[in-house]
Amino acid sequence: MSDQKVLTGRTVVVLATDGFEDSELTSPRDAVSDAGAAVVVATPGGSAITGKNGTEVPADAGTADVDASTVDAVLLPGGTSNADALRLDAAAVSLVRDVVTAGKPVGVICHGAWILTDADVLRGRTLTSFPSLRTDLVNAGATWVDEEAPTCEGPAGAGTIVSSRTPDDLPAFNAAVVAAFAAS
Repeated sequence: MSDQKVLTGRTVVVLATDGFEDSELTSPRDAVSDAGAAVVVATPGGSAITGKNGTEVPADAGTADVDASTVDAVLLPGGTSNADALRLDAAAVSLVRDVVTAGKPVGVICHGAWILTDADVLRGRTLTSFPSLRTDLVNAGATWVDEEAPTCEGPAGAGTIVSSRTPDDLPAFNAAVVAAFAAS
């Protein structure tokens, strides 16, 4: 995606489970990798996962094995069953909370935003998601917008959140994620 390796020396962790939306994991993962980031795929069990359309992705670690101090950013793909299962993984929720409160950025698309409600990091934030999550995000303290890839700087040292709605937004989302991750 980028000729410049603006993310060289940075580690981005992708948190996901089975049932992820295939393009919402692979496209941003490839965008940050192409920009020079080392990508770590972490799953609750530390095992390979399969997307809802059959894409198989090997895991590099279990969510319980990843420490927020060792990563520079997090990517959260969508997929309803993926997002619903991931938010039940205490280690993943803690990791997301720790990354955001440490001032590190998060890229989240579609249903991936559900875990942000469980991590309690949405008060005062502006973001988007798949439309059916709007009420959940608003109830967790966010302002919901219907935009391609809004970027919300974190309050008082909290990390930036780049969000997006659906696979249709991937080009804008990928560009915004790389820019936010490079700026952190």
